[in-house]
Amino acid sequence: MPILLSEVLKHPTLTAADPVIRAGAAAAAGTQLRWVHSSEVLDIAPLLSGGELLLTGGDALVAASDARRVDYVRQLAGRGVGALAVESGQTLPSIPSSMVRAAEEAGLPLIEFRKVVPFVGIMQAINSMLVSESVAHLRRADEASHAMAVELAHGSNLDRILAVLAGIIEAAVELSTVSGVTLGSAVPAGGTLSPADGAGTDEPRGNTAGPGGGTESDGSLINIDVPVRGVPSARLAITVPAHGDVNLARVAGGRCVDILSLALLQRMPPGLKEVAGTALLRAVSSGSQPWRLQQLAPAAGIPTAATVVAVVVRTSTSQQLRAAMDKILKKSAQQSASYVDNSELLALAALPADREVSARAGLVAALRELPVEPGTMTAVGPLAAGIGKAPWSLTEAKCALDLAAGGSLRAAERPTSDMAGLVVDVEELAVERLAAQHLDQAARQDYVRQQLGPVLEHDERRNSQLLVTLAVWLDSGCNTAQAARELHVERQSMHHRLQRIFELCGGDPRGTGRLAALHLATRLAAL
Repeated sequence: MPILLSEVLKHPTLTAADPVIRAGAAAAAGTQLRWVHSSEVLDIAPLLSGGELLLTGGDALVAASDARRVDYVRQLAGRGVGALAVESGQTLPSIPSSMVRAAEEAGLPLIEFRKVVPFVGIMQAINSMLVSESVAHLRRADEASHAMAVELAHGSNLDRILAVLAGIIEAAVELSTVSGVTLGSAVPAGGTLSPADGAGTDEPRGNTAGPGGGTESDGSLINIDVPVRGVPSARLAITVPAHGDVNLARVAGGRCVDILSLALLQRMPPGLKEVAGTALLRAVSSGSQPWRLQQLAPAAGIPTAATVVAVVVRTSTSQQLRAAMDKILKKSAQQSASYVDNSELLALAALPADREVSARAGLVAALRELPVEPGTMTAVGPLAAGIGKAPWSLTEAKCALDLAAGGSLRAAERPTSDMAGLVVDVEELAVERLAAQHLDQAARQDYVRQQLGPVLEHDERRNSQLLVTLAVWLDSGCNTAQAARELHVERQSMHHRLQRIFELCGGDPRGTGRLAALHLATRLAAL
C-alpha cells in the first residue's frame, strides 16, 4: 500500500515537530511519498525526481529574496516534489506569505515545523518504511519489464507492449514523440482513456506536468523521457487514477525505459541529421576545437560558413519546451539543431544569408511570444560568422543569462507578469558583458563611485531613487517624457529629479563627454 503524507505526519518523529499544513491541504490528503530528503540548497529541484518530502531548516530562505523564495517553491512543484516542510524558529520566525501563496497556487503541500527536531531521526524512521515499499515496487517493476521484453521479442506492437505496463501499474499509459504525436497507448483492464489523454489523435499533448509528474483533477500525471541512442525521442505519460499507486507507476515507468527504447529503435530510429545535431551541440557546449565543429556541422545540415546564433533556455521544463522551440527555429532559420542538457535547452540556428540581422530580431520576437513556465529564462547570443564561432555565441548567451539573473536588467526590460518568461537579447547587455568579462569587481566599483559618488550617497542617505532615475533617462536617449512614463512619475517631478542629479554630478551632461561616462557608470552599477 502507498505511504501517504497524511499518515507520515502522524508518526512520532514528526508530531514532535508540531507540524501544521500552511498550503496545499487539499492535495496533502492524497499525496504519496517516495523518500524523505533534507537540504538547505535552494537549487535542489533539478536533483529531485518527484514524490519526496523535503525538509529544510530555513537558513537559506532567510537570506534569499522574496522572488527567489517563490521561485524555489515553483521549482519544487514543477519537479513533482510531494511536500515541503520548513522549520520555523529563531532563524526563520515564520514561513513568508509569498511562499504560502505560491505553494497554494502550485498545489504543493507546505508544512511548518513549529518545534525543532532532528531531521536525521525523521529520515531514518520514515525512509526505513519507504524502503520496504520500494522493494515491493522494484519486484513488480521487474515483472513488468520482463513481460514487456517478452512481448517485444515476439514482435508485438507498441500498444500490446504498453498494455503489459498498464495492467501491472493499473494506470493509463501513452507513448508520444517529443512533438506530441501519439505512438501507442493502453489502459488497464476495464479502464478507458479520456479525451485529455490524447488517444487516437496526432495533435500535440499539452504540458500538464513537470519532469517529476504533477496532478490532474482525476489523478496524477507522470512524464518520463525515453531516449533512443542518447537522443530524447519520446515521452511516456502515465496517468495514475485517484487512490492509485503513484510510486509504483514511477518506478515501473523508469524501469521499462530501456525496453521502450529498443521498441522505438526498431520502428523509428533517429536519423543521421538528428544524431549529428545533438553531437554538434554537445561539442559547441564543451568548447570543442573549430575543426571538430566543421566535421559535425554538415551532417547536421548546417553549412560551416553560415552565420549562426546560439539560444539558451533555463527552465524546469526543458524537454517539454523543445518541440515548441524547434517550431520557432524552423520558421526563423534555414537549418537548426536543439539539445536538452539537464535544465538547459540549447539551440543553434543557421540564419538566412543577407538578412541575418532581421532574422535574428525575428527569432528574439518569436521567443518573447512563446508561452513558458514561470521562472523560465532565455538568452539569444550574438551573430557568429561560421560554425567555428558558435561556442562564442553560446558563451555570450550564458553570460547574459547570469547577468540577468543577478539583476542587471532595468525594470522596463523585465517581464510584466509573473507568468511570463524572461528573454534576454545579448546585444542589450553588451556593456555589462564586456565589463563582467574584462573588469574585476573592484575596478567597476571604483569607476562607479568616481562618476556617481554624490548620487549614490544621496540615495543612501535619503532613500531616494536618483540612480534609477538617471539610468532610465539615459537609456531612453535623454528623453524626459519617455523616462517619466517608464518611472510612472509626473513630468514636473522628473524635471525636479534631473535638476537635483545635475547639481550632484556637476551640471547637465548633455553635449559633453560626461554623458557617455555617466551612462557607462549607471550600467556598471547594476553589476
